[in-house]
Amino acid sequence: MTSDADPMRSFYEEIGGHETFVRLVDSFYRGIADDDVLRPMYPEDDLGPAAERLTMFLEQYWGGPSTYSEQRGHPRLRMRHNGFHVNPDARDRWLHHMRAAVDELELAPLHDATLWDYLHRAAFAMVNTFEPTGIGPNTAGRTAASIPLIAEPPQDESR
Repeated sequence: MTSDADPMRSFYEEIGGHETFVRLVDSFYRGIADDDVLRPMYPEDDLGPAAERLTMFLEQYWGGPSTYSEQRGHPRLRMRHNGFHVNPDARDRWLHHMRAAVDELELAPLHDATLWDYLHRAAFAMVNTFEPTGIGPNTAGRTAASIPLIAEPPQDESR
């Protein structure tokens, strides 16, 4: 049996593996479902596919299965979010829902801080405009200010 201090254990294993990431993402998307700015950015009626993508991404990032890359290729977070109007308001809303989800996990302080540091930095890295909602080059056909991490922009079906 390995101890919590085992250097061979990944962060993914240390915080509880798949079940912990499922709880995190499920909680996060409960918040997104009622957010009048973020929810419209998901073209799917069901948030399940977005939740699955986020779970796979986070699991892989933290040392779990490489399912995300096997199914979707390199994450390319900035590229995948470039088609959306991600401003500070949208970032802050995303962080609000994610903070609530992280808090529900009741992780050890070091694990909480480690996870939150990454999520916070990632959210700030996705900001691609400082223009208010509905303005700017990334808003064509959009009705809200942002997209949560790992969502997919609508595909141009004319190609």
